[in-house]
Amino acid sequence: MKELVVLSGKGGTGKTSIVGSLAAIAQNKIMADCDVDAADLHLLLDPTVKEEYEFWSGRVAVIDEEKCIQCGLCQDLCRFDAISDTIDYFKIDPIACEGCSFCSHLCPVEAISMEDNLSGYWFVSDTRYGPLVNARLGIAQENSGKLVALVRQQARKIAENNKLDYIISDGPPGIGCPVISSLSGASLALLITEPTLSGIHDLERVLQVCNHFGVPSLTCINKYDLNEDNTKNIEDYCLKQGVAVVAKIPFDNVVTESIVQGVPVVEYSEGRVAVEIRGLWQCITETLAS
Repeated sequence: MKELVVLSGKGGTGKTSIVGSLAAIAQNKIMADCDVDAADLHLLLDPTVKEEYEFWSGRVAVIDEEKCIQCGLCQDLCRFDAISDTIDYFKIDPIACEGCSFCSHLCPVEAISMEDNLSGYWFVSDTRYGPLVNARLGIAQENSGKLVALVRQQARKIAENNKLDYIISDGPPGIGCPVISSLSGASLALLITEPTLSGIHDLERVLQVCNHFGVPSLTCINKYDLNEDNTKNIEDYCLKQGVAVVAKIPFDNVVTESIVQGVPVVEYSEGRVAVEIRGLWQCITETLAS
């Protein structure tokens, strides 16, 4: 079983659109949406939820109104300004609270306790392309690295039980904790970039992360014909880094049209974009098999 994680150093490069098309092309696989902060792979795959689970992570402070003597010490010492006073008692804003538990240790009457926090939900679903594991964080919730690890763990478990060949993970953008959580231990990383200055800069950063964790990488340049000089710069950079550029997808309004219809572009049209993505998957399978 091989795990492919699709990453981009910045958002908006077309990563999820490409993952949706790979899901439509690949056989005997499971999909995992590891971009839990802004999950949108389900918009293309149209899943039917089979299982739903709560995700508990972190803790928030809660004040017992009956014990509170309204001394105001917690409010004075909270550096996140999460505690406000009302007419009758002090109140903690669960969104502003960072769960540091400092106030609970300092309360002279032990009126503050730390309670587990419901951060979001994760799902196991069926799609017309195969099983999907995805998640949704609650508003203003953090700890997404833990949720990404949980999504990957469940996807691997299902893949092992069903003897699937591939896990295709839609990773988060950037280089932060969720990226590290989605990348470590993967078989191969596909880096999606675009021929802009920010795209080149962020490609360099995410490639450094892949190299740090020893995950081999391939590069795909999306909308390459918008600036062919920058595309050449990306190709030169990848050549120096020993990273193959395995696909150059042209800009085409058919991609937008397919998204509006809610289907992967390889199913919507057999034009240049679809041909290039099919060639991309061929290169990926050859690399994973080598």
